[in-house]
Amino acid sequence: MEQEEDNKATVATPDKAFMGRIRKFGPGIVAVLSMMGAGDLVTASVSGSSYGYNLMWLLALSLVVRFVIVNLMGRYQVLNLKGNTIVEGYSDVSKYYPWFIGIAILVSGHFFNAYMITGAGEALSWVFNIGHPFLWSCAVVLFSLFVIGHNVYNTIENLLKVLLTLMTIAFLGLAIYSVPDLGGIARGTVGFGIPRNTGAFGVFAVALSLIGAVAGSMANFLYPYFVKEKDWKGVRYKKTQRNDIMFGICAAIVINLAVWVVGAEILSPNNIEVSSLEDISKALSLHLGNFGAIVFYLGAFGILYSSVIGYANGFPKIIVDCLHMIRPERREKFGQKFDDDPWFKWFSLFILVSPVVWSIPGMPGFVEMAIFVTGMQAVVVPITAIGLMILVNKSSHLGEHKASVTENIVLILTTALAIWVSIEAVVGWF
Repeated sequence: MEQEEDNKATVATPDKAFMGRIRKFGPGIVAVLSMMGAGDLVTASVSGSSYGYNLMWLLALSLVVRFVIVNLMGRYQVLNLKGNTIVEGYSDVSKYYPWFIGIAILVSGHFFNAYMITGAGEALSWVFNIGHPFLWSCAVVLFSLFVIGHNVYNTIENLLKVLLTLMTIAFLGLAIYSVPDLGGIARGTVGFGIPRNTGAFGVFAVALSLIGAVAGSMANFLYPYFVKEKDWKGVRYKKTQRNDIMFGICAAIVINLAVWVVGAEILSPNNIEVSSLEDISKALSLHLGNFGAIVFYLGAFGILYSSVIGYANGFPKIIVDCLHMIRPERREKFGQKFDDDPWFKWFSLFILVSPVVWSIPGMPGFVEMAIFVTGMQAVVVPITAIGLMILVNKSSHLGEHKASVTENIVLILTTALAIWVSIEAVVGWF
């Protein structure tokens, strides 16, 4: 009740200046880049090069789902009447949710960073043209330990953003230069068809990976914690939070669409099936030569390394929050700041160091791991979506800001779609 009165009391005249609103944004871009990692880069290029625009409808649907799910999580963080975190909200749905979320985040963090660290090692090995990718992956982990231990990530963050921006501009320019088939994009977006298997990866494996990478990743849980750190609380921030994630999703649309078009219009006609990081780089090197390859690998390293640090720093906060729900005495002992709990450091080390074993020679390649890991993320979508649907419809938590009918329909359809595609993918493996 006190929170509700505070919400009403904090209503303020919104900033009407466009640039004023833009300056408030931040968590949406950070969260979208963390959620994307290299998953979107891989799934969009694989889908475009192997299946043209036939799966474009699934990308469009997944982006809508990502907006609805992440926006609801962000709204809950901003407007819930109990001052809860998203994990505390889920624990009110069922006492077993903190167990599920904590374990799922820990496992996801390990496997996400497994292919991120592998890809970062491959990118640096190409850029410097010396040493085995595994050695560079080890170097990435060691440097990350230094960065996190000395809290100097902000110093290099802007450089990583510049590298990612250059790669995005290159893909966007190349997508426009290739004169995309707008009719094909339109037909693929509304076609709702599943093409026959023609690529290196089965169509349902790619579809499952699309859902996991774009819509259903456990990394969605990062956003409400970014919002919490921004200290957005109360009705006055409702519109800011919604516009923030909308801004981030628009950035994701541009990046995904550009990479997909390049895959369909450049890689596919040149009979290049994406099965490695090098295959994706050919999209730029075919037209821009060695300069294009350099831009790609530096940009790829930027997005990969940003995700490595983001997961190692963000996921432990969620896991510790889950641990505090299971062991309330730890919350009383260490307080509300998650990184004050000693287990935060150990979870961070596990997510950062243990994945390097997947970079050892003979392990699955970067693209193969990315498809598998993002595909597995889609399997947890029904469990998280059902819990979220129950949570955001509780009047005791959100009052008048409960989920709309449209949002509930999206969550129901998302659950059904994830179950169907998961079953088809498993059947296809056998």
